[in-house]
Amino acid sequence: MSTQVSEQVLRVALIGNPNTGKSTIFNALCGARQRVGNYPGVTVEKRLGRFSQQGRRVEVIDLPGTYSLSPRSPDEMVAVDVMLARRDDTPAVDAVVCVVDASNLQRNLYLVSQVLELGLPTVVALNMTDVAAARGIDIDGDRLGERIGVRIVPTEASRGRGIDQLKATLVEVAQSHTPATQRANVFPETFRDEVDQLERRFANGTSSSVVPRYLVERLLLDANGYVESTLMAGHGDLRPELTAARGRLAEAGVPVPAVEAVSRYRWVEQVLDGAVTRAEVRQRSLSDRIDRVLTHRVWGTLAFALLMLLIFQAVFSWAGPAMDLIDGALAATSDWLSALLPPGMLQSLVVDGIVAGVGAVIIFLPQIMILFFFIGVLEDCGYMARAAYLMDRLMVRVGLSGRSFIPMLSSFACAIPGIMATRVIDHRNDRLTTIMVAPLMSCSARLPVYTLLIGAFIPARHVLGGVLNVQGLTMAGMYLLGIIVAVVVALVLKRSVFGGVTPPFVMEMPSYKWPSPRTVAFRMLDRGGAFVRRAGTLIVAVTILVWAALYFPHDLTDEGRQLVERREALESTLAETDPAAAEAADLEDQIAELDNRIVGDQQRHSYLGRAGHVVEPLFRPLGWDWRISCAALASFPAREVVVSTLGVIYDVGGEVDDDEQLTRLQTSLKNATWDGSDEPVYGVPVALSIMVFFALCAQCVSTLVVIRRETNGWRWPAFVFGYMTVLAYLGAMVAYQVSRLFV
Repeated sequence: MSTQVSEQVLRVALIGNPNTGKSTIFNALCGARQRVGNYPGVTVEKRLGRFSQQGRRVEVIDLPGTYSLSPRSPDEMVAVDVMLARRDDTPAVDAVVCVVDASNLQRNLYLVSQVLELGLPTVVALNMTDVAAARGIDIDGDRLGERIGVRIVPTEASRGRGIDQLKATLVEVAQSHTPATQRANVFPETFRDEVDQLERRFANGTSSSVVPRYLVERLLLDANGYVESTLMAGHGDLRPELTAARGRLAEAGVPVPAVEAVSRYRWVEQVLDGAVTRAEVRQRSLSDRIDRVLTHRVWGTLAFALLMLLIFQAVFSWAGPAMDLIDGALAATSDWLSALLPPGMLQSLVVDGIVAGVGAVIIFLPQIMILFFFIGVLEDCGYMARAAYLMDRLMVRVGLSGRSFIPMLSSFACAIPGIMATRVIDHRNDRLTTIMVAPLMSCSARLPVYTLLIGAFIPARHVLGGVLNVQGLTMAGMYLLGIIVAVVVALVLKRSVFGGVTPPFVMEMPSYKWPSPRTVAFRMLDRGGAFVRRAGTLIVAVTILVWAALYFPHDLTDEGRQLVERREALESTLAETDPAAAEAADLEDQIAELDNRIVGDQQRHSYLGRAGHVVEPLFRPLGWDWRISCAALASFPAREVVVSTLGVIYDVGGEVDDDEQLTRLQTSLKNATWDGSDEPVYGVPVALSIMVFFALCAQCVSTLVVIRRETNGWRWPAFVFGYMTVLAYLGAMVAYQVSRLFV
């Protein structure tokens, strides 16, 4: 049965340069029938889709956008391995679709020449033919296809034109199992001879693994590169021959790696000669006129700043109503379940564990959807490349490229969509560095912590003649602290963990076009669905574990049992009281206060509360007592939980969501003393210590889970949690110890 299914499915790989409309073609081919994951062991996304044509099922593998099949890392090796059937997790492909920009064939055919050398049935999707026509470029598709040796299908993916023909051609070519009629034999004969010799030596070597000819070429071309370090591990005896072959090529006037670019572009010129003609006088296009403003160092930067302000405002504020709606729905669900289920462990598990865990997932959806709406629009209309170009001058100072700017800016609203937005970064080390520092941006989850402590302990004084407020300066200082530390960490990472030569920032400026609503919608739904599917389950699981640590063993002290008896007595009195009487409202308030104190007594003696006592000596240098330590431990699912946990510990209640409750909690903090003494716990030094800790810590399991999803393993989330926790601890200790000298 499995053999029959395998025969019915044709597998097609989709590859192309960035900004050629490859993703738009993928969406047009597959529609909603897509799924997303990660290739094991790498950070590259695995996008699969399917469609049916002529009674055949076709599975499409959307490979990462790339300018070249010259792998320099495991991530960049994915496309080569998939097409050479070298990955156990991906079946062999029956055909390749190479998407090219019709208005920039000279650049795009470089990749096509490499694809042809793989010897697979190939179709070229000649996309953006409308843009080429507008630029006065005339393409003879039949002649071009004959010279390349492949079928060429003109498309305008943003309008859906040519997609049906592409589907039919794909099925026909894939079923034929006929490779391209000719390989792009671009290299000089001397180079090909050396490849032949090495290929034979690998075939006769001691290792049983077969090394494809394309990888043998890469060995010659990329000295000391990723391919050499990987393949030669099993063929160390051939390393002297490889070195000798490079020496003979250099003596013959065929130096590597320069020979590849020279040979391929010479081939491209021969292919295009007579098949593509251009207008003698190129008229200035609309894109050119727009770029005079949007890429200008002054006006372009100003326009970009206004656009980023719009995006930041949208992610930070416009998502508010939707998030409030979700929060209200979750609260109503919790109230309904609380009334439906009898008080006890089951009710607490469902309401405080499961519903709270689900809420911790879906509450982020509005921000994720809004951010990826803007990213989808900016990428599809062609502006994203200009934004990266403008910001590259700034970001290069910390070892990153302009593509890192938008993800880092987005992280001020929430690190989760910011980290997911790093997929626009091509270079692996830049992408990982951006992911590592994005959580340092002060997200909205830190605001409740800042608001509580600044309002309670930072004096509302004005300085500089009343122009600046000390409380406002403190808030700004927390944001600035995250930025400065992020810059320092990025510099350190780029010079150590992610060191090495950073490739030059190369990006083509695609023509402006109207974004495709379908493509933008797919991007939004894809990213939102991926977050819920992959990150959601882990976030819910961790939330339930923290609930269990706060709930069990669910013992009460003698004081707690006395509170329960008083509550039962008040309930009996309330039952005998007229509901319309003023006494009834007063009794309900007293019962609610006792409920808070009972929960506080139970949680203070829960496993998590006991852990707070255990770690108190560790946090003493930060000025913290066991209650602050317990709140910090409980806030691992999300930083803002520290406020509600403090509310429970100080018998104010977990819902600190209005001015009255906030004031009550602030008053409780001001009156709190160390156990067994009258010495106050809180003051300006402790407030600064807590704020600095939460400005730098990684107390957000949702962020860590998303990092795990984006990097395809727990190594990098563990690294982020480790280094940020150390930074937070040291920063909080310095803030406390130094501020004590002045306060």
